[in-house]
Amino acid sequence: MTSAELYVQTFLKDSEIAQVYVKGARIWVPDEEKVWVGAELLENYTGQSAIKIQIEDSAEERSYTIKDKKRLPHLRNPEILIGENDLTSLSYLNEPEVLYNLQVRFLERNCIYTYCGIVLVAINPYQQLPIYGNELIQMYSGQDMGTMDPHIFAVAEEAFKLMSRFDKNQSIIVSGESGAGKTVSAKYAMRYFAMVGGSQTETQVEQKVLASNPIMEAIGNAKTTRNDNSSRFGKYIEISFNKKNEIIGAHMRTYLLEKSRVVFQAAEERNYHIFYQLCASRDLPEFKKFCLLSPEDFYYTSHGMAPEIDGVDDAEDMLSAREALSMLGIAEKDQLMIFQIQAAVLHFGNVKIHEADGESSQIKKDDKHLSIMCKLLGIEESQMRMWLCHKKIVTVGEVLTKPLTLTQASFAQDALAKHIYAQTFDWIVEKINRALHSGTKSTKFIGVLDIYGFETFEVNSFEQFCINYANEKLQQIFNMHVFKLEQEEYVREAIEWSFIDFYDNQPCIDLIESKLGILDLLDEECKMPKGSDENWCQKLYDKHLGKARHFEKPRMSRSAFIINHFADRVEYQADGFLEKNRDTVLEDHINILRASEFELVAELFEEKVDPNEKKSRAGSATTHPMRQAPKGGRSNKKTVGSQQVQKATVGDQFRESLHKLMETLNATTPHYIRCIKPNDVKEAFIFEPKRAVEQLRACGVLETIRISAAGYPSRWTYPEFFQRYRVLAQSKDINRSDHRKTCENVLAKVIQGSVKKTPRGLEDPDKYRFGKTKIFFRAGQVAYLEKLRSDKLKACGIMIQKHVKGWLARRRYQRIIKSVSLLQKYGRGLLARRHAKFLRETHSATCIQKRWKGYKARTKYLQVRKATVVIQSAIRGYFGRMLFKKELHEHRAVTIQKMVRSYLARKRYKRVMRGIILLQSHYRRRKAKKELKHLKIEAKSVEHIKNVNKGLENKIIQLQQKLDSKNKEGMTLKEQEVYIKQLKGEIEKLRSSNEEGKKSSNKVSELMQQIKDLQEELSKEREDKQVLITEKEELMKEHTQILSKLSEEKCHLKEELEEATLKREQQEIKTDDELKVKLEEAKKVLQAEFDSERSHHQRLVKEHARLQQRLENLQSEMAVLTSPGGHKRTPSDISAISLESYTSSVSPDEVKYEEEGAEDKDQGYGTKKKKKAPAPPPPSATAIEKEMKDIDIGLVLKLQNKVKELERQRTELEERLEHMEEETPRGGSSTAVISNSAFDALKMQELQNENDKLKREVSKLMKSISENVSFEKGGTNSPAGKEFMDSKKIEDQMRVFREQFTAMSDELERRREECLQLRAMLAEKSITTHAIAKESYGGMDDIVNEDNELALAYRTQKELNRLLENQLQKTEKDAKKKEDRLKREIRDLKQENEAAQKAINQYNSITRNLQLGPEAKIEATMQHEITRLTSENLDLREKADKQSDQIRKMKKMLKVYAKKLKEGDVAEIEAELERDDKQKSSDNGVATVKHLDRTYMGMLEYKKEDEPQLIKCLIMDLKPKVAQGLLPGLPSYVLFMCVRHTDYINDDEKVRTLLTNTINGIKKCVKKHNKELDRVILWLANTCRLLHTLKQYSGEKAFQTENTSRQNEHCLRNFDLSEYRQVFSDLAVWIYQTLIKHMEEVLQPMVVPAILDHEAIAGLTASKPVGMRGRSSSSANPDEEVRELSLDSLMKALNKYNQILSQNAVDPELVKQVFRQLYYYIGSNALNNLLLRKDMCNWSKGMQIRYNLSHLEQWLRDNKLNESGAQDTLEPITQASQLLQARKSDADVESICEMCSKLTTPQIVKILNLYTPVDEFEERVPISFIRKIQERLKSVKHDEDNTLLIDAKYSFPVTFPFNPSTITLDSIDIPESLHLDFLTRV
Repeated sequence: MTSAELYVQTFLKDSEIAQVYVKGARIWVPDEEKVWVGAELLENYTGQSAIKIQIEDSAEERSYTIKDKKRLPHLRNPEILIGENDLTSLSYLNEPEVLYNLQVRFLERNCIYTYCGIVLVAINPYQQLPIYGNELIQMYSGQDMGTMDPHIFAVAEEAFKLMSRFDKNQSIIVSGESGAGKTVSAKYAMRYFAMVGGSQTETQVEQKVLASNPIMEAIGNAKTTRNDNSSRFGKYIEISFNKKNEIIGAHMRTYLLEKSRVVFQAAEERNYHIFYQLCASRDLPEFKKFCLLSPEDFYYTSHGMAPEIDGVDDAEDMLSAREALSMLGIAEKDQLMIFQIQAAVLHFGNVKIHEADGESSQIKKDDKHLSIMCKLLGIEESQMRMWLCHKKIVTVGEVLTKPLTLTQASFAQDALAKHIYAQTFDWIVEKINRALHSGTKSTKFIGVLDIYGFETFEVNSFEQFCINYANEKLQQIFNMHVFKLEQEEYVREAIEWSFIDFYDNQPCIDLIESKLGILDLLDEECKMPKGSDENWCQKLYDKHLGKARHFEKPRMSRSAFIINHFADRVEYQADGFLEKNRDTVLEDHINILRASEFELVAELFEEKVDPNEKKSRAGSATTHPMRQAPKGGRSNKKTVGSQQVQKATVGDQFRESLHKLMETLNATTPHYIRCIKPNDVKEAFIFEPKRAVEQLRACGVLETIRISAAGYPSRWTYPEFFQRYRVLAQSKDINRSDHRKTCENVLAKVIQGSVKKTPRGLEDPDKYRFGKTKIFFRAGQVAYLEKLRSDKLKACGIMIQKHVKGWLARRRYQRIIKSVSLLQKYGRGLLARRHAKFLRETHSATCIQKRWKGYKARTKYLQVRKATVVIQSAIRGYFGRMLFKKELHEHRAVTIQKMVRSYLARKRYKRVMRGIILLQSHYRRRKAKKELKHLKIEAKSVEHIKNVNKGLENKIIQLQQKLDSKNKEGMTLKEQEVYIKQLKGEIEKLRSSNEEGKKSSNKVSELMQQIKDLQEELSKEREDKQVLITEKEELMKEHTQILSKLSEEKCHLKEELEEATLKREQQEIKTDDELKVKLEEAKKVLQAEFDSERSHHQRLVKEHARLQQRLENLQSEMAVLTSPGGHKRTPSDISAISLESYTSSVSPDEVKYEEEGAEDKDQGYGTKKKKKAPAPPPPSATAIEKEMKDIDIGLVLKLQNKVKELERQRTELEERLEHMEEETPRGGSSTAVISNSAFDALKMQELQNENDKLKREVSKLMKSISENVSFEKGGTNSPAGKEFMDSKKIEDQMRVFREQFTAMSDELERRREECLQLRAMLAEKSITTHAIAKESYGGMDDIVNEDNELALAYRTQKELNRLLENQLQKTEKDAKKKEDRLKREIRDLKQENEAAQKAINQYNSITRNLQLGPEAKIEATMQHEITRLTSENLDLREKADKQSDQIRKMKKMLKVYAKKLKEGDVAEIEAELERDDKQKSSDNGVATVKHLDRTYMGMLEYKKEDEPQLIKCLIMDLKPKVAQGLLPGLPSYVLFMCVRHTDYINDDEKVRTLLTNTINGIKKCVKKHNKELDRVILWLANTCRLLHTLKQYSGEKAFQTENTSRQNEHCLRNFDLSEYRQVFSDLAVWIYQTLIKHMEEVLQPMVVPAILDHEAIAGLTASKPVGMRGRSSSSANPDEEVRELSLDSLMKALNKYNQILSQNAVDPELVKQVFRQLYYYIGSNALNNLLLRKDMCNWSKGMQIRYNLSHLEQWLRDNKLNESGAQDTLEPITQASQLLQARKSDADVESICEMCSKLTTPQIVKILNLYTPVDEFEERVPISFIRKIQERLKSVKHDEDNTLLIDAKYSFPVTFPFNPSTITLDSIDIPESLHLDFLTRV
């Protein structure tokens, strides 16, 4: 019965039906394609059998037939309720409304999550959505489930909150059919827990939990027709938490792996992903040995013919799986072995079995895949070939071998492949659980169940039966939980209610699992020798047909049955049920695999204790059943006597595991996630109603709706109801002090007022109930109230419209009358003005024509005249230019001829000159080469270079002299040139006279010839001069080259020297490294030998078991081969294949001992640690004599002699020490005694140290000797130990080391003696001086050292001593380090040698013990124990001796120290103290002079020991209340004044410690009181002030611009504290971040109530119908919390922050930055919450938000912070509120895009999608409008960030602008309240 039918039957009477089903009513009618379609009534329903309706989508009119008045069509909800977050908030709860609401949310709003009561419905979008980021996890963390939009994170947060608050275990049940997104949903839930419950330890368990997902997907997921990544198994993951709610571990349980997929897949499906990943990675080097092919070439991966998935890279997934395996701690070799087994399964599928003669089968000998498979699994090929085609039947006293038919062999082959894969799957799951297991105790957990949903196919088999059985159990829990929550709600609200009849599927479960149920009969049939599926079906018919209403029989089948499940009616085909339930695998195949040479393969098939094994009634002994053939055959069981046991069937195992799962779920609080697959084509955002409604029925969502509809589904609190529906109340009914009374009055008149009264009272009083805090309404009542409210608002609107329209009409008429009169007045004036204008224009036109005509005539005349003149000038110019061009052409021709001829002459001349020069250069080059060669030969000797230099010097001098002479000649030539000029002048004079020139022409020619000769001589002289200059330059170049060569040779020699030095150092390093490497190699050899021995022993044990198993297999094979007829009888007391046959003769205790011995290596006498393993037995005399022969006697004797020599040296040293102690004088006061006693005391101390060192070395050597050689049984060294001890190289290296160590020790001893002598001399001198001063000068030491010569000598000697001590310490430290390192390496090697030797001895003893009988074993064990106790006793005795020796040494040391104090050291210490006091008094005298000046210098003096007290009083103990009464920033001033004093005395150590301790003290104070806002702000202000003070008084000019002259005098003189300024700046940033973090934590719970929830505008409501489904179960008191936090709370917090910042005088710029950051946090949090809350996205709420934001903006203006940029940070939330208020029509697209400049595109689209009208008068945002907005934003915002949520944790960079102080340091007084009396003003 549907919810609408229940509503009609129970709540609607005939009269009310007529009121509801009226014309215009909106209903739902069934449809074949869309399931349900919306329609509207075209007439009133009055009880007729048919009614006219109109389909809304197609406007088609139909006649709807009503067969029963109680089955009326479903009513539709008002538009205001469509798209709700919770389906239970719908007034009409029915299937079409649920389907339509999901469709609207999914398609129009892209919301994939929807609540349905306690269920989260998740629709698979088939697309990656950006709704799972870390910022979204942070938003949902800590929020109640109903406050935010539906999301899987909300469900996970609800579970986490319930677990953390109430310490109750939780479960999240994710279900749905294949492809619905179950695995992804479970993955996101686990990711949420990993984020919010992430541990801070190094284990990072949450990463391992997430790392298990890719592994399980690879081995458990496959592609199906419905899903590309379908989980083919169920899993339940328990995530464990500790008391701090941190993840500490996890555990996984799996259910019903689909093993049949390994050997068969349907079309378009794939096998498990791991096989395709292996094939895709076959080219990897490590996979070459697997001989992998492509998936199409393997039989097991080619069934579906779809080896690839679009968008999936199998090779990449393989890398991810391998990384996850490594993260979980699975070794690389184990990973490769697993892959090798999977590859073997693939090759096994390609093994072809052929039919042989008769009913038998065979495998060809050349089958390569069988060979590869056997090689990969490490098994015998012949055995596998034999037993794949045969089987063994074991009876009492007889073994029969029977050949298998082709069908039976193929079935056995597939069964073995499935079994191998299943075992591998279980092994991986076990390894994952081990990796996720935590040793820490788990207090609580959250389980995530990812299990298959209800399945129904065309052919349903055993897997679907088990899956649907599991879903029946889960549905039962779900129904009970929903019913329980409903009941708790009614009880809590004190509501009387009748029992709700909900669907109980217990009869269906009993049909399956009860006694003689389906599973019981199936197990019984499996036990039958000739059991078959047909027989089992017949038994079901006989037992249940006609008796159980959930069981039916198909009409046309005898091998099928039908079960009526809660979700659907399913027909199961019985074929294969028995075999799948038996899960048969031949035991012969298992035995072959157990004999594998690979450990992991054998481990997979080891017999394990099965907790599910059931003992039969016949007996109790453990046996192993013989597996049965596919069909028919006998069920063979191995028996021993009369006892037998049968392994549990698959159905039985599944029932038991399901029972445990139900117990776990019943013990937890469940949370349900139902995944819905919207379509079968896997397309994004396509919704198929048919597929969706099938899943809704199957997953229990509609059952939740039905249960809710049967009760009171709509629930309102009294204030919310009054706020929403007060429009229906009259003023007399309203009682604002009592909302409940008001609601009762309203409902009595609104709902019950229309019902007729009867003698019993009002009819139907059950339509609503009043609870303690809520009103409960029946289904449909809220819709009725909404209708009344809408009608009332509509009537009010009509009334308002009537009056407004009348007023507007009157106003419009009055405006028209006034406008007409004005138009007439202005029209007449306009006509008059137009006529006057016409007259003026006529007169003006006449004047203009006259003037214009005259102008045109003059213009034409002037144009003609001008044209004539222009033509004349052009013609004349043309002729002139032609003449000019002709003359110019002739002139240019002449010029070109002249230039060409001169050019040819010059070119010929240059060619001749160039040839001459080339000849000269060739000749000179050859000559220079010869000379260069000669010079190179001579240049090799240094003497030659000197001679050359001397020759060069002489030559240079000669050249200089020659140059001087040439200069003189040049002067002469110049004079001749002057003379020539004079002659030229005379020539000119001669030419002036034509007559005289003609007469003396001969004389002129002679003179010209003379001039030419002189010019030639001059040119020659110039050439000679040029040659000399060239030679000089060449000589200078040669000299420079020689010098450069010498410098290069010098540099080369220097580089060679450095290289030689570097090579020598590298050789030394290399030598040390080689020695270290050799020692490491020896160590590795010993370790490898020990590991090999241990692994060899383990391999021997396993090899023994494997060979024993192989022997049995071969014996059975031999028996088969030797049998003439294929049968052979064996004795009844011998088993052919016995798994207990001598597998291991080692008892469990011995195995445990062996494992402990392998793990714990520190065993034996003299080691660091004792193990509780049995000691070896004491050897006998014969054994000692036999084994002593193998010991190296020479080595033992050498070691014994060495020990004796060391013991003798130790005895001598001890006697010498005791003798010196006895001879030491016990008293005396003479000076000689005092001087000797100082030296003797120091010498004795050094000897004591040397003695202790020698004793330690002797003990170490004895220990190493005892460890290296054991004289007990098996005392010989191992081969590696002998090699180490006897190696000549090691001995040579040790000899070199000993020589170096001896030399260093000698040098060390010599330096030590010098130091002791110097110390003694100093002590003697000091004592002598003091004694002289006392005797002669009355104790005045200064007179003795009148000229300070003693101080000078003392300082000199002190410097010398410090230098010697540094050299000594360095030498001693280097030697000690080298010695310790080598000794440590030797000691480690010896210990490892001893451990290996003892492990070998243990192995020998164990091997011998294995061959002993039980009594001998006990005796050997007792001997081991006696030996162990003896060795422990010896160790304890040795420790006691050492303790007594140490006590004796301590007593002697006390005597020595007492003697020192009595004799020399006291006087020396007193003398030094007196000198220090005098020096301090002299210094104080100088300071006193300055102090008496009474002018303060702005400094504070303190002693070094007072520094901690200063930090404590000024920083740690300073309270904010005290600081507020002081000068702002006083602690920073005090600290800087102390720094100034350290600068004044130039004590860098003191200032360093002061500043360091100040920084540490501030950090410590802030960390300790980080929750105290006053104290954090106090130290932020003081840190900034100290930073500014350090800058102001740093002496840098940039910071002194605003200083006074007095302040400049207080600048630092000696220190540059710029680095500390950076440290203080970083400290201020850290304090600022701490302050902001604390403020944000305080403001976080206030933001949403203040900005979003607060409704300050009266009469403007933003509430709407919601589903009050009890989602705040995890919150403490939500109503009180909301009531307390509002906008006033936020404003008070901001005022408090501003007040504290002002009181502590924080810099104004820093205050602005603080509030800018806080406003950004408020705005981002408010916007993020708005984007995730659908109930906030409406016009009224936008108005309220904008009003609330205006208060914050006004607060900034009131506090003068409006320029801080804080208001700009509110722009996004402001624009979001404006977007909610803006009109949303197509014409507003552009304005909305411009208005929302600070919002991203996803944010705008999200708000528009979430926009929900509160009243019916508002309209929803059309999808077309949203698409236009997206297109416009896409064209405008190209490079925008497409994030949805704002990063609320973003921090603006903080700066500290320089803010100098006007206070001078000398004017600061320290108040007594600070308790700083130890500070002195200077």
